[in-house]
Amino acid sequence: MTLIGRARARGIETLTLDSPHNRNALSAALVGELATALAEGGKDGDVRAIVLTHTGNAFSAGADLKDPPDPHALVGLLRQIIELPKPVLARVTGHVRAGGLGLLAACDIGVAANESSFAFTEVRIGVAPAVISLPLLPRTDPRALARYYLTGERFDAAEAARIGLLTATGDAVDDVLEPILDGLRKAAPEGLAETKQLLTARVLEAFDRDAADLTALSARLFASAQAREGITAFLERRDPAWAL
Repeated sequence: MTLIGRARARGIETLTLDSPHNRNALSAALVGELATALAEGGKDGDVRAIVLTHTGNAFSAGADLKDPPDPHALVGLLRQIIELPKPVLARVTGHVRAGGLGLLAACDIGVAANESSFAFTEVRIGVAPAVISLPLLPRTDPRALARYYLTGERFDAAEAARIGLLTATGDAVDDVLEPILDGLRKAAPEGLAETKQLLTARVLEAFDRDAADLTALSARLFASAQAREGITAFLERRDPAWAL
């Protein structure tokens, strides 16, 4: 079963997360297939930019709790998006949760429909947004992250744009995206690649400095008794033992 749809129009490669049975959760299979598609698009001279979008009402529900990706693989995918010599844009028309927000933050430009919603739900299952912090912390308002990391509250697209998680929002996401894509089509490929390097230098410094520690933290937390209770409670649709 193919988990990533592919389409191309006027130099824009669209990769579609297509795993509706689990709300496009980041399974080991989906992470691997997306990495392959990104690598191929990055090497293709006919591709000017890549748009990452989704089927269904969720961009991504975060890590697949039944088939989670190896933390190293997730770090590799996020870094691949950031290092790709072509702009990667997120097109969101639904909900984004937990690890899906790391995928969104790794993209150079993020555009969402106004009805989209966002939440860092890790604390509610007994873990922390460890690996996804690599692209998030350098790019997003720290005071806002403190609130949403610690509480797991849901917030809307306007707030996501205000805190730097998104570039723009609108009622019709493709109307918002169209002038951005037209601008990329007019840009020289080498100019885009060099400009992207300027923009991502700080983010890659975070990867070089913190990736190993955050990967180890993620693995330790997911193996903990608290995470087992939190994940079990989530799958059983009940409150975890610590909920007050």
